[in-house]
Amino acid sequence: MTTFAGIADRDAIENEMPWTQRDVATTLYGMLSDTTAKFPTHKAISYQIFSDPTSKAETLTWSALKDRTTQCANMLRALGVGPTDVVAYVLPNATETVVTLLGGAVAGIVNPINPLLDAEQIGSILRETNAKVVVTLRAFPKTDLAEKTAEAVSLAPSVKTVLEVDLLDHVSGLKSWIIPLIRPKVAKAPGVTYKAFNAEVAKQPTTLQFEDVQEDRVAFYFHTGGTTGMPKVAQHKYSGAIYNGWCADTVLFSEQDVVMCPLPLFHVFACHPVMMGAIFSGAHVVFPTPQGYRGEGVMDNIWKLVERWKVTFIITVPTAISAKMQRPIDADISSIKKAFSGSAPLPQELFKRFETATGVAIIEAYGMTEATCAVSANPPDGTKKIGSVGIPLPYTQVKIFKGTPDGSIEADVDEVGEICISNPGVVAGHTYTEVEKNADLYYNDIYLRTGDLGRVDADGYVWITGRAKDLIIRGGHNIDPAEIEETLMGHEAVAFAGAIGQPDAHAGEVPCAYVELVEGASVTTDELMAFCTENVLERAAMPKHMTIMDELPKTAVGKVFKPDLRREAITRVYNAALAKAELEARVVSVIDDKKRGLVAQIDMGEATDTSVQTVLGSFVRPWDVAKPAVAAE
Repeated sequence: MTTFAGIADRDAIENEMPWTQRDVATTLYGMLSDTTAKFPTHKAISYQIFSDPTSKAETLTWSALKDRTTQCANMLRALGVGPTDVVAYVLPNATETVVTLLGGAVAGIVNPINPLLDAEQIGSILRETNAKVVVTLRAFPKTDLAEKTAEAVSLAPSVKTVLEVDLLDHVSGLKSWIIPLIRPKVAKAPGVTYKAFNAEVAKQPTTLQFEDVQEDRVAFYFHTGGTTGMPKVAQHKYSGAIYNGWCADTVLFSEQDVVMCPLPLFHVFACHPVMMGAIFSGAHVVFPTPQGYRGEGVMDNIWKLVERWKVTFIITVPTAISAKMQRPIDADISSIKKAFSGSAPLPQELFKRFETATGVAIIEAYGMTEATCAVSANPPDGTKKIGSVGIPLPYTQVKIFKGTPDGSIEADVDEVGEICISNPGVVAGHTYTEVEKNADLYYNDIYLRTGDLGRVDADGYVWITGRAKDLIIRGGHNIDPAEIEETLMGHEAVAFAGAIGQPDAHAGEVPCAYVELVEGASVTTDELMAFCTENVLERAAMPKHMTIMDELPKTAVGKVFKPDLRREAITRVYNAALAKAELEARVVSVIDDKKRGLVAQIDMGEATDTSVQTVLGSFVRPWDVAKPAVAAE
């Protein structure tokens, strides 16, 4: 690692030589081979299926991981996967998931898919990527993933082979006779060949049976969050993945680090900065349970797991930090040297709670799928400005552009505008697989438009102030939801908060807020509204409605999933307006239309189109008459 304390260090690294002259591998297999040659017997990855800190774990050294990756790549080539063919996986975290990620990118193009998506969304991604092979779970207790993937595969004619990972292989002590009794029965996709993943991998030699052509190419497809319509698919080249690995090795990890990563291996955060960073540096990555932070007992055992593995570096997200702070520190965590948070803005209160409890200042960072991932980070060896996402990483340029009547111009220091970025992970004109979605995505044909609003201060630190699409626009007045969320997070009873704009017949939308409480806490909505009245500085940002939920909807990486909150708000507001007008019509669902956004579906009852339009016509969000349910045969 190199000392990274601020802009001067970043500039010094860049001034050593251009990125194109850096002595880095050209391909993923080359990077893996280099690290294996340096640290063949060092631990590479460890995986435990249960959260108990004394439970069995599987560990692969760098030599073993390279061998397994080679076998996987050979197996995929034998199935007809070439450099432009796609291997998708729909898997929770497991040793096999890492092997598929790496082997898939060596043989062809690997396409990690969120297993929490529904079958239609998974099928849409498989069709968009023209996937030839899918790796997923064999039927396993307490999960419908095998069934859901079979349904998705039936919607994707390009899929010829499904490789099944059996998590029961990781469960010791099971008698062979009991396995058929506990395994769910699942129908398989018709016309598709099914094979056992581990058995097929084991048949292959540990020497690569094809040439690892020394040229840069697309090797990864990552879908975006899918918060509007079907997810978009971003393309990543070897060079972007290797740049992320180099960044992590340069400023974060070394071969002496043990990195706990309970984030899902379908997300760029886990795959690129973490896994590629480990491959570049030789660090050891620990994956606790298939569901990571969501796994049963993981949060209750989190500090004991740190002690077991002597973790030096924790990868986390704000929602997980909040959950950790609700657990007593009941183990020796003196090994922790650094904690790294990304995926969503970190409230100041959480930063302070974590630092007080552990003695470790969180390194808050920023990245995005479309940029391969890494963009900026608070300097590990320098000042960490709470609430900022740090300074641009070496070879990354961050520009803030703001709109004016004469067009977009670069903003001054501390002026808010759209964050735009350029780095070795950004390939202008090449971001999405659907060419039309690359239109208007770049500023000056160089800088990727992130859709995030932010500013850069006088010291070069980047501050995210919100998402352009998340702005609450009240009668033409822009309101940043972060102001409301930060205020609510300052209340001792609040664990998580999400602010959105709810439909309003007069102002277009007005702020409303949703909160999840700290376990065991008690507070009323009136008390929270009073707290906002005292602490929200901008009067226009005062929430007009407050809802306390048992649990806020969240993405797999812990971001509050605001589309679900918007659906609830549309349903609540529209139904209240219809009831006030004494109409029997009601919102029965809110669908995500690709062109119109969120659209309320109305069960008309005895109401007419005209009477409903009279009530709902003043709202911005559209509505349709709900289609009648199809009766089961």
